Amino acid sequence: MSDPVASSQTQPGMFDPGKSNLQLIYVLYLASLVVGVTAIVGVIFAYISRGKADGWVVSHYTYQIRTFWIGLLYSLISAVLAVVGIGFLLFIAVAIWGVVRCVKGLQATGKSEPIENPQTWLV
Repeated sequence: MSDPVASSQTQPGMFDPGKSNLQLIYVLYLASLVVGVTAIVGVIFAYISRGKADGWVVSHYTYQIRTFWIGLLYSLISAVLAVVGIGFLLFIAVAIWGVVRCVKGLQATGKSEPIENPQTWLV
């Protein structure tokens, strides 16, 4: 018979660096469009996991961390410009930008491929 404790130690979980953890963080980012605090949880997971990861997943953690901080910057700029009225349109653009980055990351994760340019400000 197999030992459930031993088998759970050999398989990476959702909180261990790897494919499942990457997918969890992307889903947390997408959920933040409805529940804003999940993005903070996602970026904390990305920071913790990036130090333990190697191979193609490191590019995803860098991409996820930059997605959070750049998205926060764009959102703050949108909030300031909301006074003038254009900020509301920019909020929509920031949301679309975030969704596109998450979908791109999920697709690359599904194929076990790195992000080509994780340092980009665009998509």
